[in-house]
Amino acid sequence: MQLLAYIIIYPILWLISILPFRLLYGFSDVVWFFMYRIFKYRKKVVKSNLRLVFPEKKPREIEDICAKFYHHLCDMILEAIKSMTISEASMMKRYKFTNLELIKDLEVKKKSIILMCAHYGSWEWIFILQPQINHKGYAIYKKLTNKYFDRLVKRIRAKFNSYLITTKETFDVLSESQRNGELTLNGFASDQSPKHNKALHWNEFMGIKVPMHTGAETIAKKFDMAVVFFSVKRLKRGYYQTTFETITETPVDFKDFEITDLFFKLVEKQIHEAPQYYLWTHKRWKHRNRVPDEFK
Repeated sequence: MQLLAYIIIYPILWLISILPFRLLYGFSDVVWFFMYRIFKYRKKVVKSNLRLVFPEKKPREIEDICAKFYHHLCDMILEAIKSMTISEASMMKRYKFTNLELIKDLEVKKKSIILMCAHYGSWEWIFILQPQINHKGYAIYKKLTNKYFDRLVKRIRAKFNSYLITTKETFDVLSESQRNGELTLNGFASDQSPKHNKALHWNEFMGIKVPMHTGAETIAKKFDMAVVFFSVKRLKRGYYQTTFETITETPVDFKDFEITDLFFKLVEKQIHEAPQYYLWTHKRWKHRNRVPDEFK
C-alpha cells in the first residue's frame, strides 16, 4: 500500500512543483478556500490555541489571525512541494540571510553549531543555507511512516547538501563527525510538545506552563557546540528574510535548561510581532493541566 500511494501521489506532487510561482500561489488560494472554508482543517484547534495565548484579543482579531494563518499554511505546503524541482538560484533569490557572516565567523572559530528554530515563517527553505557555508548540515526530524516519501524528503534535502537524521541517530552521527574533525550545523525545531510524562523541563510559553524539548541544549553541551537561533521574516508572498542570533558559544557556562528558556523567549518575540506565521494547528498547549508538582 505504501508503494501504491507513492506511485499515485508522486506524479501529482511533481506536476504541482513545476508550476510557475504565480500559478502555484493561485492554486494555494484554492487550497485555502477548501481547507479553511469547507473542510475547516483543525480550525477548532487553531482558534482554541489563539484564544488561549491571546485572551486580550477580540473575536474579530482572532478570526483575522486565523484566516491569515491558513493562507500562509497553504503557501508553506506548496512551497515545500516546490522544493522538489526549484533551482538553487531561485531559492537563493527568495530566501535570503541578513547576517551570514555570523555562521562564517563560527567556522573560523572551528565551532560546530546547534541551529534552533520554531515552526514559524518558513523553515522548509532554510536548507538553502548549506550551499553558502562549509559546515556539514544535518536536520533532526521525525521519520515518515511511508518509507518511499521518507526517501523523497531525504533526497530533496540532500540536493542542497543537507541530511536528515532521526533523534535516535543524532548522538552516533555527531559523535562520528566530531571524531573525524568535521564541523557540523545541526537544525532543531524545538518548539513542539514532548510527551508530558518524559519531559525534563516545564516553563511558560506564551504565558502557559508547558513541557519543553531540551534535546538541542543537551546536544550542545555534550559536544560543546555554539547555539544559534534563526528568526524568519516574511517580506512578501514567497520571499523570506532570515536573521541569525547567537544564544551562546559556550553552552556549558549555562545552568540546565537556561538555553531552552532563552530560545522560547526568542520564539515568543516572533509570534507577538506577527502571530499569523506560527504553526497553530498543533496542540502545543495540550499538557497545560498536567504540570507535575515539582514544576509548579
